[in-house]
Amino acid sequence: MPESEKEIAKQENDARVYELGYLLMPTIKEEDVPVSYGNLKELVSSFKGEIIADEMPKMTNLAYSMQKITSNVRNKFKTAYFGWTKFIMDSQKVLELKKHIDLDSNFIRFLILKTVKENTIAAKRFVRGDIVHRRPPMKKNRDDEVIVPMNKEEIDKEIDALVAV
Repeated sequence: MPESEKEIAKQENDARVYELGYLLMPTIKEEDVPVSYGNLKELVSSFKGEIIADEMPKMTNLAYSMQKITSNVRNKFKTAYFGWTKFIMDSQKVLELKKHIDLDSNFIRFLILKTVKENTIAAKRFVRGDIVHRRPPMKKNRDDEVIVPMNKEEIDKEIDALVAV
């Protein structure tokens, strides 16, 4: 095998599946969000990453306020555009990608995780709350049924008869 083919095979072995989750600044105009989204996809492609799946960033309320210092001003955000991208990339190139994203002032926070290629999103299941918590219906006595009281001696005789068999 020539040297270049060995290098290509080695690079393919070093390629892993990653998922990038990110929060974009809410100050970005809604019509400019696709531009930021496209720039991120181009950035991943520029590092020879292959995008498997992704989702356009959507405005969401944050669980807690986050701070980002831009131009020596501390800004607090309660909302942000959340998006994610799943891609295959050489493990060495991911560090370079991280450095480039760190420099982009549009990102509040981001996280890059190793993951698997398969879809890991659980399908939503519909569960009715009243079925889960409801007790089974109790049997009602009918008016025409006759309830015969049994005494302890009769029960013991019946058990002995069943055990003897």
